[in-house]
Amino acid sequence: MEALRTSYGDTYSDLDSDPDSDRTPPPPSNTDPTQPSNLLPPPLLSLLNPPNSLGTFDYLEHGMASRVRSFPHGEGNYALHVYIPVNIPPATKKELAQFLKRVTPLVPGLHVVNADVPLNNLLRDDQKLEQVAFEREFHISLGRTVPIRVHQKDSILAMLRQKFQTHSRYWIDFNKWEVFVNDDRTRTFLSIEVTAGGLAEITKQIQAVNRIYKLHNLPEFYKDPRPHISIAWALGDIGDLLKRVVAAEMKRFIVVEGSSQKRIFTSKFSGIKCRIGNKHHKICKFQEE
Repeated sequence: MEALRTSYGDTYSDLDSDPDSDRTPPPPSNTDPTQPSNLLPPPLLSLLNPPNSLGTFDYLEHGMASRVRSFPHGEGNYALHVYIPVNIPPATKKELAQFLKRVTPLVPGLHVVNADVPLNNLLRDDQKLEQVAFEREFHISLGRTVPIRVHQKDSILAMLRQKFQTHSRYWIDFNKWEVFVNDDRTRTFLSIEVTAGGLAEITKQIQAVNRIYKLHNLPEFYKDPRPHISIAWALGDIGDLLKRVVAAEMKRFIVVEGSSQKRIFTSKFSGIKCRIGNKHHKICKFQEE
């Protein structure tokens, strides 16, 4: 992007970049307007945003809203996270975006998970809202995100791959909007919970990960896990407010839309991944593959 801006710099900045150039501004041009110009045309606005850019949202100042890790970074420490990747079906994204549009104005400070973009800044553009909020991979955590030492990496990966070397596919039903607050009550999350289809299988996988964590003296997952994906977050503990807003919206949806659907969307189990530091490792293979 910087190269593009440099290419389209004005005459004076181009002169200043050349140590041998005359610093006197050039005289007015007497060029015949009918002659073709050597000047480059203004750049297309789309060129100033890379293909995967969020456009103007790349330049939002998030300030204090930026998320922070729950444990201090130390030399030789790597963040470990074991999870099931989840992609929301295209047909569901529009419906979820409309839900966020109704909830966001009533709950100050909601942000897109991971992108850390304020949801209020996306409400005027449905396409941008869908793109920023849902065009990415979500995850169901199978263990806490914890720091490990460099000498533990190979052992943990080997045990995970041995335990999950083969696995059958199954369907996961995401069927309940829920609100969660982290342990130190510094973040509140708007999430979609798994309470039926797939719950038994995920619970068994969490128990298996717990055993591996325990062998490495790592803290185990919650005693009564509630598998979910997080859609949005806010600073502090605003759980009560967010729960009231979500409950009211769900009630309105049932009354106005006449729907009492049993699930929000369904996703097929696509494997298990393990993130250590900045590297993602594929853990699970399927029996039919």
